Amino acid sequence: MENNKINFIEFQATDLKEIKKFYGNTFGWIFTDYGDTYCDFHEAGISGGFAKTNVVTTGGTLVVLYHNNLSLAIENVKKNGGKIIVDIFSFPSGRRFEFIDPSGNKLAVWSDK
Repeated sequence: MENNKINFIEFQATDLKEIKKFYGNTFGWIFTDYGDTYCDFHEAGISGGFAKTNVVTTGGTLVVLYHNNLSLAIENVKKNGGKIIVDIFSFPSGRRFEFIDPSGNKLAVWSDK
């Protein structure tokens, strides 16, 4: 672990079973349950967790995942219940899209391919 580096990301989720299914099927994440209101995720490039809440609140932070095949990633997001809010677009170092997960969290996926 390094000082001043992002070490853990915590998302909110209205339904832990649904959110684990979404991220497990879409991105291959693995989960460890800690009771009925929290789970950690692994195999995501950084450690994190989902805290159960009744309402998801959003802020200005955007978590961006990497995938070397955006077409496959966007297909998996749609197939597993995510909603695409910004379709694939190009920027100077690659391409990306943005989506909302089943609990209302906004994320993006980018690729340099």
